[in-house]
Amino acid sequence: MYKKNHDEMIKNSHERSIMYGIERERITSKKILAEHEVSDAIRKNRQLINIATPFIKVLYDFLSGSGFIVLLTDKEGCILNIIGDKDILEAARGLNMVVGAYMDEGSIGTNAMGTAIKEDSPIQVSAKEHFITAYHRWTCSAAPIHNAQGDIVGTLNLTGGSQLVHPHTLGLVVAAVKSIEDQIKIRNTQKKLEEAYNYMNTIVNSISSGIVALERDGTIKSINDAACSILKVERKDIIGSSAEKVVSNWKNLFKEFEKGQDFQDEEINFKIHGVRERYNMSACPIFSDDGQIVGMVILLRNMQNVINLVNKYTGMRARYTFDDFIGESTEIVKIKEYAKNVADSPSTILIEGESGTGKEVLAQAIHNYSSRRDYGFVAINCGAISKNLIESELFGYDEGAFTGAKKGGHPGKFELANGGTLFLDEIGEMPLDMQVNLLRVLQEGVVTRVGGHKYIPVNVRIIAATNKDLRKEVARGTFRQDLYYRLSVIPIIIPPLRERKGDIALLTERFLKIKSKKLEKSVPEISREDYLKILNYNWYGNVRELENYVEKMVILDGKVPFDFISKVSEKDADNAEKLSELSYVEKDIDEEFICTIAELEKKAIMACMKKFNGNISKVAATLGMGRNTLYCKIKKYGISY
Repeated sequence: MYKKNHDEMIKNSHERSIMYGIERERITSKKILAEHEVSDAIRKNRQLINIATPFIKVLYDFLSGSGFIVLLTDKEGCILNIIGDKDILEAARGLNMVVGAYMDEGSIGTNAMGTAIKEDSPIQVSAKEHFITAYHRWTCSAAPIHNAQGDIVGTLNLTGGSQLVHPHTLGLVVAAVKSIEDQIKIRNTQKKLEEAYNYMNTIVNSISSGIVALERDGTIKSINDAACSILKVERKDIIGSSAEKVVSNWKNLFKEFEKGQDFQDEEINFKIHGVRERYNMSACPIFSDDGQIVGMVILLRNMQNVINLVNKYTGMRARYTFDDFIGESTEIVKIKEYAKNVADSPSTILIEGESGTGKEVLAQAIHNYSSRRDYGFVAINCGAISKNLIESELFGYDEGAFTGAKKGGHPGKFELANGGTLFLDEIGEMPLDMQVNLLRVLQEGVVTRVGGHKYIPVNVRIIAATNKDLRKEVARGTFRQDLYYRLSVIPIIIPPLRERKGDIALLTERFLKIKSKKLEKSVPEISREDYLKILNYNWYGNVRELENYVEKMVILDGKVPFDFISKVSEKDADNAEKLSELSYVEKDIDEEFICTIAELEKKAIMACMKKFNGNISKVAATLGMGRNTLYCKIKKYGISY
């Protein structure tokens, strides 16, 4: 069977040689590269040459002195390398069988190298089986070399005198080629592994979290760039060292893994170069094929980065700027200039003003104008949180601090605002006992979580706001004097809208555009009569009331009853203004006041609700409390409105 196949291949090759126009008297190849072209061919096939050369040397060492030369060609039959006995090399050179000469059938007719490429098969061509007469003196054994994908990339050939023909010669060539192909596959696998490693390494290093891989004995096996930065170490110094440098309780982690426990977003503390830092840590085990734990992967994140991420996606970011604090009146212009000048100061700011004047807008604008703009703006309404919860909201709590406390504890608003601004709205509603704790944090710059003992340093800029007169609250004993002075280092008073009526037109135009765009409706036409009423009304709910009214106008295409502002008597207006300013009125004691404080409070709320027809803004202003606080008390006492 082999003989038949061999004879068929030789026959077919001769027929092709005739078709190619090869003369039997030809001595040299039709195609021989020039010197500069040879360099290009060598460079193009450098990988094949590097892999095959060691095997060629081994093959020649085995045949040295036996009258053979070894040739390596590329996939087109171009000779890339020749080594062998001196006399046979000289004879080959006489026929221009040199590096750069093409041995394909189209260039030199039937020969082992060209026919092996054409037939994609090992072949031995001896004596007259060569097409040209000049090669009848040779016996050649060649086999094609394939890459990992099965494509021909070259040939390996043994050439000697025709009297040396022997089947084992071809066997040697085939064995050498098999070794070369195996090495090509190994190189290809190594290349893929290197590419995969580089790919994975790039991915791991692109992750902002620190990643550390440990072996079962605690040896650090791998670490990414972020972890090196977090731990302030060099990769070369920590690879192979003990996990004690990363997590001192790594042994306990393995024990917990064996119990089926996992670690997700746990808060840990450890020292780096003598400085104690807080980190968010997650860890997961690495299992072998038989289910044994052979290592673990630890993820570390700087707590400040975690806090910044939380603030980003929970809305704890300031969105207003000074452009949103609308007004061209002298008072507003002065406030803006003053606020910009103090924006970068670390001192606390106390913003005073009636409800709806834009205290939080100004606070956010100050934050966004300061160097803290890239950190969180965390707001908390001191009047909307119950006395029992406000401490844990401000300072956070540790695991187990109370029933229902989250595993791992919970950071408070001070921690979430670290590096940024904490906005304490309705500060006048804060309970007295909490005022003591707040004062301590402001003075010492550290917080202690509820149920915890660790001091957590915080760098927070405080902006407080109130619609109460805190000086009167201090005199009454409901607000601490020392806290008042600590908060009002930089006081800012926002005047009510009725005292800067020149801004009403500007605000109206602005709200008309904003609300129309938001509601996808056209800007409504306003009659001159209604427009004058808008400009002349006192707007006891201030900017918020005006904004709500404009939104109603847009929704109803300008057809809004003006009853509630069309006719406000001078007497009612005067009474409303006086009531909004009064936070404490002394009266003679009579039977009406002989009741509990809670009952007295309920009566006051009901009386004001009746007086102002359920207008929450007016009731809140009159009673000297925030709207949210008022809603809570209405719900508490079951007051209908």
